[in-house]
Amino acid sequence: MPGVQDRVALVTGAAQGIGAAIAARLAADGAKVGVLDLQQEAAQAVADEITAAGGTAIGLGADVSKRDQVQAAVDTLVGEYGGLHILINNAGVLRDNLLFKMTDDDWTMVMEVHLRGAFLCSQIAQKHMVEAKYGRIVCMSSTSALGNRGQSNYSTAKAGLQGLAKTLAIELGPFGVTSNAIAPGFIETAMTKATAERTGTTIEAMREAVAAAVPVRRGGVPDDIANTVAFFAGEESGYVTGQVIYVDGGRGLL
Repeated sequence: MPGVQDRVALVTGAAQGIGAAIAARLAADGAKVGVLDLQQEAAQAVADEITAAGGTAIGLGADVSKRDQVQAAVDTLVGEYGGLHILINNAGVLRDNLLFKMTDDDWTMVMEVHLRGAFLCSQIAQKHMVEAKYGRIVCMSSTSALGNRGQSNYSTAKAGLQGLAKTLAIELGPFGVTSNAIAPGFIETAMTKATAERTGTTIEAMREAVAAAVPVRRGGVPDDIANTVAFFAGEESGYVTGQVIYVDGGRGLL
């Protein structure tokens, strides 16, 4: 099956966690991958791991909220591999706080990285996809899009990404470009570990609590999200667009 073989992919926020797992999965499936993160050195380290495993990847440094930096990264990727067919809008930050404690900077930082970043990357990437009459865009949302205490900024941004994904599906569909969103639940990463510690618990306790609350009786791992990305990114998924998949172990059923 064609899948992502010989396609060129850009994964933002890919120096660790979910982004790194997505980059590794796409490369293992045959894509040439641009590993993009704020710190180019960290992105290159992931790219080097992919290359050592037999894949093809390049590390790219950019602040996704800065148009000139995104444009430069895309230009480098296209110059290296000859195109851009798959975009995974994964870059994100947390600035959690209750509404009455949240600062303007807390709100703005989350909006800039999640929403402006996804807008800029999508706008710049779509030019190459439309020219090729082929493209796959995946926006990383969250179950927090449904609302979550202490995350008015993050929840709003993640809900916005679902709206962006659906709108891109409408606008870009006639040009062979699909656009979908994935909404992870609890996924064990360095970010969730830091959240656990900040809230006075441990990642182990958080994992056990989640496992007890979902039908599949376990927490999620980055590969669970990478598997879903692989489905959306594949050539065979060209009739699937404008969708949001909640990858949360079935928590939404309860």
